[in-house]
Amino acid sequence: MDNVAVGYERHVVLQNINLSLTRSSFIGLLGANGSGKSTLLKTILGIIPPLGGRMEILPLDGRRPVFGYVPQREVLDPIFLLSSFEVVLMGVCGAVGPGRRIRSSEKDWAHECLREASADDISRKRFSQLSGGQKQRVLIARALATRPDFLLLDEPTAGIDTAAAQAILELLQRLHQQRGLTILMVSHDLPTVRKHVQQVIWLHQGKVLQGSVDELLSRDKLEELFNLELS
Repeated sequence: MDNVAVGYERHVVLQNINLSLTRSSFIGLLGANGSGKSTLLKTILGIIPPLGGRMEILPLDGRRPVFGYVPQREVLDPIFLLSSFEVVLMGVCGAVGPGRRIRSSEKDWAHECLREASADDISRKRFSQLSGGQKQRVLIARALATRPDFLLLDEPTAGIDTAAAQAILELLQRLHQQRGLTILMVSHDLPTVRKHVQQVIWLHQGKVLQGSVDELLSRDKLEELFNLELS
């Protein structure tokens, strides 16, 4: 991203953004509520267009990279009696194409993604009846079903209990280490970010900072950012 501005219609949320996402890195996107984290994430994904500047996605092995997306919260109307497996199967639709039958190999892949996310035991359960932590696992499995090069998650541990949150973070750590998957995770939890990620993008008072965990989450840097003295 080169001097990029992001926002909605004519309302600029962040501007003069200069960032790069490095392949096979685990990145935490930090910032206060309303700082523009979700807006920046959706701009990277192409859900909303940038308002200015240049954003370039470099090819991987001669092809456009695939982005898997896990929204902060997804609510499917209970009138749609979708099972967890059927929600994950949505992830293969982009590769299959409109109007085409989903092959058995793609269904097998969806089941594999559920197993990878430790959610195969709830594959037959209705998505609307799952707990918050279970829904997040299913949504991660759906993102994995796209066969992503980049996995982008918007507050994946928000609103779920501590044990479920820790299990999801361990899952993401495993995916990063075993698959070499590039992960960008929006979070507001400094201890979590410090423990799990390698790099940090911090949105602070309209500025966008990028650096290593040691650089941006050091005691001195935190004191500088928040204009306080840590005891």
